[in-house]
Amino acid sequence: MAGRFPSSVLFCCDHNAVRSPMAEGLMKKFYGQRAYVQSAGVKNDLDIDGFAVTVSHELGVELDRHRVRSFDEMKEWGDDLSGFDLVVALSPASQRQALELTRFYHLDVEYWPILDPTGIGESREAKLSAYRQTRDQIRDRILERFGPPDNDPEQTPDHKEEP
Repeated sequence: MAGRFPSSVLFCCDHNAVRSPMAEGLMKKFYGQRAYVQSAGVKNDLDIDGFAVTVSHELGVELDRHRVRSFDEMKEWGDDLSGFDLVVALSPASQRQALELTRFYHLDVEYWPILDPTGIGESREAKLSAYRQTRDQIRDRILERFGPPDNDPEQTPDHKEEP
């Protein structure tokens, strides 16, 4: 069920290399400038994952230029967590970190248990299948939580008026 639409959302996961960048990209694609959207990780010790880039591109989401960043870097760059209406944690470690960092702020932290595809599959096709499953879990949760996209005619309600 869709909840109140926030003006700013932070998606977070372990490394900001797979799940949270996918979520950030999908949210921006679906809702444009309706909300300020960013992503971060508990750590930033990896580059953006190539499989995440590939499966996101299949839905028209470009992650090629995504720069991974941690919660610590957010703070260094002046992106204060208290400025977000909603933090969505996509992994247990990021949920713990988000709850710890936001304990003095009045903002919502939601936990969405999303599959970590990084260790799944031996072949390229098996890996891509796991990443697609993760991408689709994120997409479905975003649509469930925030409602129909603003800019995707295939996802808008059927009761749209004809011109």
